[in-house]
Amino acid sequence: MRRPISRTISRTTNRRKRTARRCAAPLAALVAAATLPLGTAAPAAADSVVVGGQPVRAEDSPWVVALSSRDRFGGTRAGQFCGGVVVAPTQVVTAAHCLGPSVLGTDSKELTDLSVIAGRTELRDSGGVEIAVTGTWISPSYDPATQAGDFAMVTLETALPRGYVIETAKAGDPAYRAGTRAAVYGWGDTTGSGSYAYALRAAQVRVLDDAVCARAYPAESGGGYLPATMLCAGDPAGGRDACQGDSGGPLVARGRLIGLVSWGSGCGEADAPGVYTRLSAVLPEEP
Repeated sequence: MRRPISRTISRTTNRRKRTARRCAAPLAALVAAATLPLGTAAPAAADSVVVGGQPVRAEDSPWVVALSSRDRFGGTRAGQFCGGVVVAPTQVVTAAHCLGPSVLGTDSKELTDLSVIAGRTELRDSGGVEIAVTGTWISPSYDPATQAGDFAMVTLETALPRGYVIETAKAGDPAYRAGTRAAVYGWGDTTGSGSYAYALRAAQVRVLDDAVCARAYPAESGGGYLPATMLCAGDPAGGRDACQGDSGGPLVARGRLIGLVSWGSGCGEADAPGVYTRLSAVLPEEP
C-alpha cells in the first residue's frame, strides 16, 4: 500500500517494497509520522509532500479530501491519515488499506470520530468543512497480501456540493494510455522519513506501460504488479511520486480520476514508479 500515516514509530508503510502508501499516523503516529504503510521503502529525497510536487489550492481541486481521526492520529495535522476522492455528493473513494487495522489499529467501524475534510488546503486552518463518516465499505476482492483490489468507499453524513465531484474514467478511456500526463495529490511525507506536509500538493507524472511496471515489480519478488487491478505512474528518472500519507488520494488524467494511491517501493526513486488502484477495475458499476 502506499502508505497511510502509521500508528507507531516502528511501523512502515506498504509502499514500495510493497510499501503501501499509508496514511498519516495515529497519536503515536504524529511523533511517528515517519512510518506509513507505504511499504517498506527506503527514504527518498523529496521537496514536498507529494515528492517533486507543487502547492495547489483545494478550491481548484475540490474533489481531493483528507480522511481524519484525531482520536487515532492527533490534532496537529487535523487527524489526517489518508487521502480520498469525492465521486458523488455523499460518497468518497479511498484505498482499502487505509481503513484496515494495520493503519487504524482497530476496525474502522469502531472509530467514533472518522470524518472527511473537504475544501481545505492547509490542514491547520479552519476552512472548508469536516463531515462525519456514517458508513464504510471495503471491496470484498481486496487482497492485503498483494494489494489487488485496494479500494474502499465511505458514506458522508452530509452531502457535498455537486461541484466537488470528479468524473471517473471507465475502461477503455484514453486517460489510461501509457504516456498520458497525470497528477497525483496529497498531504503526505515530503522526504520518505516522516516529514509530513500541512498543505495540499500535487506532482506531475505520466501513466506508464504495464510492461514497465511489471519489470519494476516482478511477480517473483513477492510484490508483483497486477495490471488487472493496478496501474503505475511516475517519472523513469525518479523525483516525482506519492509517499506515505498520500494513500487513497487521486491520480487524475485528462480531468478524470483514473487511480488511487496504493503502494510502491520508496518515494520518487528511479525505476520504482508508484502503483495505483485502477479505478475502472474496481469501481462498482452503476445500475
